[in-house]
Amino acid sequence: MPSHAPHAQDQNRDKDAHPHPHAPPHPHPDSHPTPHPRRGLLLVLLCLAQFMLIADVTVVNVALPAIGADLSLSGPGLTWVVTAYTLFFGALLLAGGRLADRFGAVRTFLTGLALFTAASAASGLAADAATLITARSAQGVGAALLSPAALSLVTTLFQGPARHRALGAWAAIGGTGAALGVLLGGILTDGPGWRWIFYLNLPVGALALLGVPLLLGRSLRGTAGAADPGRRTPVNVPAILLPTLAAAALVYGLTERSWLPAIGALAAVALLVATQRRSTNPLMPPSMPGRRSLLGGSAVMLGAAGLLVTGFYLSSLHIQQSLGRSPLVTGLAFLPAAVAATAGAHLGSRLLPRFGWRPVGAAAFTLAAAGAALTSLGGLWSGLLPGFALLALGLGAAFVCATTSALSEVAPAHTGLASGLVGTSHELGAALAIAALASADFTTLAYPALTLALATPFLLPPGHPDPTSPHAMAH
Repeated sequence: MPSHAPHAQDQNRDKDAHPHPHAPPHPHPDSHPTPHPRRGLLLVLLCLAQFMLIADVTVVNVALPAIGADLSLSGPGLTWVVTAYTLFFGALLLAGGRLADRFGAVRTFLTGLALFTAASAASGLAADAATLITARSAQGVGAALLSPAALSLVTTLFQGPARHRALGAWAAIGGTGAALGVLLGGILTDGPGWRWIFYLNLPVGALALLGVPLLLGRSLRGTAGAADPGRRTPVNVPAILLPTLAAAALVYGLTERSWLPAIGALAAVALLVATQRRSTNPLMPPSMPGRRSLLGGSAVMLGAAGLLVTGFYLSSLHIQQSLGRSPLVTGLAFLPAAVAATAGAHLGSRLLPRFGWRPVGAAAFTLAAAGAALTSLGGLWSGLLPGFALLALGLGAAFVCATTSALSEVAPAHTGLASGLVGTSHELGAALAIAALASADFTTLAYPALTLALATPFLLPPGHPDPTSPHAMAH
């Protein structure tokens, strides 16, 4: 295949664009020896887009007091500014992975990016709380389309050792995006105002919208969305709607402290299981290889993400409302956590081949619990920040454990689905934990962290990650 028109469709199911009529129908991406000549620049743009999505989970945290004062929001209303985004992002990620498999990674990526960018503009222009929360929900829908498609493009553009390095860069985005989102939120809120935390997405989105299709090349742009007619199975509508309804009901019940929505969430889950068992195109095939490791790793991801994002939420409000510090000081105060999360991810990736998933995962959550407990021993600089940095260090390693174990046994045909489930766990963990712990003290996080430390040996598989696996460092 010519180097200027590599086969960069989603490696899972979207292997349908072939420049020669006699080309093999579904080649594996690793069979293409010639790398894309601009794959380095493409990786930068794809990681930049993913960073924008991850940072938007926490970027509003520092701005919440300013948003509340400007739009007359408080209590549960402020919580929804954060959870509306993570809820739709997480609940629709599985559907986003399947849509990327069906319609093509490039087409799905560009559609999601366009929606996310437009919703960012609407968030910045919001004149009332309802408009802001609606726009944040639309951001989440766009992110759910964008993220799994971007990861599929990364795994398609890179092969062999280069893929490990590319996925290592992708993993670092997940570890630092949340922390740096708080920093950006502080700088912008204390400077031009809270609306600029959303306006900042506009140039980034425009750059990726123009740059990705231009760098991929004309041939790929013309064929990326064309699916094989023999594989055009209908979209599984119940699999898209029911998880979203279940997650929304559960988050609403936790936020409002009501059991009735939680019962509705259980009913939606039961209906989902029943419909998927009868479906000819289930969201997760029952015979899918690596199903247990995928579900266990996703559960660990849900817990780790919930702890980290809730930590940012609670500490951001505490520093500003209880300690009276400015948004800028609040944002700068989280630099140690950003560094610690990155260091934890690198440390975890080095320890995993030697000790395995279970010991490293248990140690990571134990370290996080110790960090949460440490925050009660002093003030901002002597207690909260060192403790939060220690918590972030442990959770950075936990992220690597969760993702590598979840994808360790997944076949290439299910990579889009599996990456969507891992991302779903990340975002829903944030939404559920904030809804449940919005009024808690930071030290309370030590209890779920210890619980996860005890549960990790039962959730993660035995053994070590395979260094030759293309997902060894995916996040």
